[in-house]
Amino acid sequence: MVNVYGMNRSPAHPAVQVTYPDWVDEVVDWSRPCRSDEDRMKVAIAVARANVERATGGPFGAAIFEARSGNLVAVGMNAVVRLNNCTLHGEMMAFMMAQQRVGSYTLNGPDLPEHELFTSCEPCAMCLGATLWSGVRRLVYGATRDDASLLNFDEGPVFPESYHYLEDRGVKIGRSVLRDEARGVLELYRSKSGKIYNG
Repeated sequence: MVNVYGMNRSPAHPAVQVTYPDWVDEVVDWSRPCRSDEDRMKVAIAVARANVERATGGPFGAAIFEARSGNLVAVGMNAVVRLNNCTLHGEMMAFMMAQQRVGSYTLNGPDLPEHELFTSCEPCAMCLGATLWSGVRRLVYGATRDDASLLNFDEGPVFPESYHYLEDRGVKIGRSVLRDEARGVLELYRSKSGKIYNG
């Protein structure tokens, strides 16, 4: 049997391949360090906007940086519909790509610099949970769950206690950085009648 990636696979042994869309190197400057929270958030928002404008997924983008140097390690964009996988939110893709790049299942390994996640919208329940296991030491978001809910995206069971849990375990939280700019990507998606894929 031939699957969507052109490889011979038994139906009982499917393969999952996670890839960036072909535009990513046109949008992302991998070599430029981002020193401020605003500069880092702009990368996440640019990825989200490109994903909408190029019709490759939902209006969410993420980026992982080395905290001190500002070097970009990985980006992620929502690929749920493009790759037929409900787990491929922007943050989840960023975690996967960053961990592959550094060669570790955690971004908090003993020989690694501290890492931070910037995401264009407040994480859903899945992505917030994965933030803890990813090893990032800081989470910063742009638009809020209220902004996303206006488009009927269901962010799941996220509570103030969810953030307290992360903070108690050493993950710092930054809120509503460039919120208006990030919210603009959600509005762009709405104007294009983008698919709402809650399941």
